Amino acid sequence: MGASYQTLHYNDNTMIAYLSGTVRHKDTHYLIVDISGIGYKVFVTTETMLDVIPNSPIILWTHLVVRETSLELFGFRDKETLDIFELLITISGIGPKSALGILNVASISTLRQAVADEDTTYLTRVSGIGKKNAEKIVHELKDKLKITKEDRGMDMRSEGDALEALVSLGYNERDAREALKRVPKETEGASERVKAALKILAS
Repeated sequence: MGASYQTLHYNDNTMIAYLSGTVRHKDTHYLIVDISGIGYKVFVTTETMLDVIPNSPIILWTHLVVRETSLELFGFRDKETLDIFELLITISGIGPKSALGILNVASISTLRQAVADEDTTYLTRVSGIGKKNAEKIVHELKDKLKITKEDRGMDMRSEGDALEALVSLGYNERDAREALKRVPKETEGASERVKAALKILAS
């Protein structure tokens, strides 16, 4: 894969829209992506961190945070996750690092369904997001997200039961949540989702 980046120009500022390069280093919360001999430090989700391998090619959709004393890049494997991230940081009190933390514990489908159902209970139960932030997400995103019938499809109670079952089997909540996030939405029912998550955890 040829190393490249795309730029967008907005009000005389250059914003990096995506990166295409090679992963040179993995740290706890960020990657160093080599593009034509220049290393870009990009903060990514835990899911992305687990998936990537050093010296492998990668494409990340990015959001550039410009501060008075620093520039920070946040990268995502798909445009939908970037879009949700950018919606989250429009919420008062939720900055880029907090938004990334939310995406670390809550899947896109969980966030969308919580907003669709206007229900914070299962959002906090399944993801561990605090009640205050859950209320902000549901209240402030309900008019910004385009909700579809599919967003109302997953039984959040089953997801909560699946999480509790995995924890009772000895898995920590972080690993259990991460595995459930990777289970296809089409896999319905707590028992089936637990079975699928166990296969992921064992791989």
